[in-house]
Amino acid sequence: MDFFKILYPIEWVVAWIMYLAHAAISLIGMNPDSGAAWGLSIVGLVVVMRIILIPLFFKQIRASRGMQILAPEMQVIQKKYKGKSDPASREAMSRETMALYRKHGTNPFSSCLPMLAQSPIFFALFRVLNSLGKIGAGTQTAIGPINKLIAHQAEQSTIFGAPLSSTFISASAQPGSAMNTRIVTVLLVVAMSATTFLTQRQLTMKNMPPAALEGPMAQQQKVLLYVLPLVFAFSGINFPIGVLIYWTTTNIWSMGQQFYTIRRMPAPGSEAERLMKARRIRKGLSEEAGAGGASGTTVIESPQPKGQRSQPVRKDRVRSKPVQPGAAGSDGARRNPAAKKRSTPPDGTGKSSDGRPPAAPTKPKK
Repeated sequence: MDFFKILYPIEWVVAWIMYLAHAAISLIGMNPDSGAAWGLSIVGLVVVMRIILIPLFFKQIRASRGMQILAPEMQVIQKKYKGKSDPASREAMSRETMALYRKHGTNPFSSCLPMLAQSPIFFALFRVLNSLGKIGAGTQTAIGPINKLIAHQAEQSTIFGAPLSSTFISASAQPGSAMNTRIVTVLLVVAMSATTFLTQRQLTMKNMPPAALEGPMAQQQKVLLYVLPLVFAFSGINFPIGVLIYWTTTNIWSMGQQFYTIRRMPAPGSEAERLMKARRIRKGLSEEAGAGGASGTTVIESPQPKGQRSQPVRKDRVRSKPVQPGAAGSDGARRNPAAKKRSTPPDGTGKSSDGRPPAAPTKPKK
């Protein structure tokens, strides 16, 4: 009873979201008494709650990626303590595992946050749908805006002849709609199990590196991949039609959200990352395409070589190249350019261009 008291505020929020979504659907022209209107109000509940849970979803993605990255190190720890069941070894293994989680800033329980956060909403919706008959009959107080009139209207609405609050087991108590309830329940249970399987398979097979697909943890994930759909299939016969609509819709939302995230931000070393690189090469957005691709839209500059910076050299320190024998000019003129200026013939004044008298010609030696 205490659990139901704690759950009541969530039931109140669920009732208000369903009521407002139903009112919005009625305003666009849909029959408010139809099962389609109330079914779409449950879909609206899924949309609102999943938008609220988007931060937890990204936290789940980061946690899953962190678990995939530390998988090789986890295998080393498991091999180190393989076959050791004494308390000291188990304690040391637990201590090293927690230190590994702290090192990578991840936690295996973070990947379950969206599912754990949705569990109270799931049970609250279950309670609201099961209370429609009692509220409509006047034997139970209203839940938020769902009073006696609204509850009676929702209770009488059907989807393909199956009431929203009916279950596979309770279908025998409704002779007029027993067969329709069973058929709709089976179809929704199959859809719920199939979307659960496809969502988990998409995460396991496409967004995990090869190293994370080995070891005990990978084996547990593979077992859950096939066990969870079976659990939902056997337990789904106890769920009302409205709860099955909610669970199937949230699975479809998760699958689409996960597909977008894996395509845009795949885990390092996974199959999804390889496919993303192949798409970027085809579009000319990768480094290979930038260097010599067809599009040429991306230019990758070669990095400058690192090393000692070349020192600047003054012009007056630049050494002249040695002159080959027979070349124009003498070695002395090259070594002393002023000598060439002094040997310039006078310009009528008997002096050279630098103001000095011309040098006397030297006599050749005998």
